[in-house]
Order: sequence, then C-alpha cells, then structure tokens
Amino acid sequence: MDGKDNKEATFRLEIKPKIGLGNLLFGSTMQQVKSTLGTPEETEEITEEEGFYTEVWHYWESGLSVFFDEDDNNLFSCAEVDNENATLWGKPVFEMSEDAIIMLFREHGFVDFDSEVHPWGEKRVSYDDLLVDLYFERNKLVSINFGAIIDSGQIIFWPN
Repeated sequence: MDGKDNKEATFRLEIKPKIGLGNLLFGSTMQQVKSTLGTPEETEEITEEEGFYTEVWHYWESGLSVFFDEDDNNLFSCAEVDNENATLWGKPVFEMSEDAIIMLFREHGFVDFDSEVHPWGEKRVSYDDLLVDLYFERNKLVSINFGAIIDSGQIIFWPN
C-alpha cells in the first residue's frame, strides 16, 4: 500500500445476503464503515431527479463499493463486489459458472429469480427476496450487488 488508511486489504470479502459483507453489517454508520475499511479511494455522489441522494465509497483495489442512501440516514445499505476472492456462503462464487451459482442459491432455499440480458450483452440474475443482483458476461460472474431495506429508525426490514 502507499501509506493510505486502507484497511480493506485485510478485510474478508464474505458476501452475506440480508446481513452485510464480512463483519460489516448493513445499517452501519459511515464512521463504522471507515473504521472497518479505511478511507475510500474515491467517493461519488449520485442524485436522481426524484430527489434521491446516494453517496458511494469506492475501494477500487479491493473490488468493492459501498452505498449510503440519504433516505436511509446515510447508513450502509448496499454493496457491489467484483473481487474474484469474494465468497458467498463459503464458496468462491467468482470461480463458479452461472448454473453453479443458481444451484448454490437453490441449496440455500432460494429458487425464485428473474433474469434479463441487457442490450450491451451483460446478463443480470436477480433474487428479489434477497435484494441480490448478479451480473454475468459470457457465463462468467463479473459483479454482485446486494443490499438491505432500512427504515428511518435504522431498523432493517427484509422483503418477504
């Protein structure tokens, strides 16, 4: 490292649907995320027409981005992972084929998913009940986006 406060190099990238990432739980404050992952390499602000505001912290070297939505009191509410060392339910998910990943979800009781092929060729497989989106290019997983629903009282509600 170049001396920056980057703790994410030692952070375990274990994807935990409905829970968080490693020991970083959904609903964590920005300070808690910074204490766990260190200072992000880049921050981004996303503002949509409907007035939604999201701050994204990118940890490019670790293949990780974390999202804080203003509507969720700027708590950690979503992550995007493209690090090939990440695991899901203890499995090296980025080493698995699309069919093997679908089977892994099935083994954990999640059979309902939908998929869409985008015009640019990327395929999205979504498990709405887990708030998980998996993105594939040529049958290879390239990223996972997953999150939580948080109310204004900082209580996490999960979809049915």
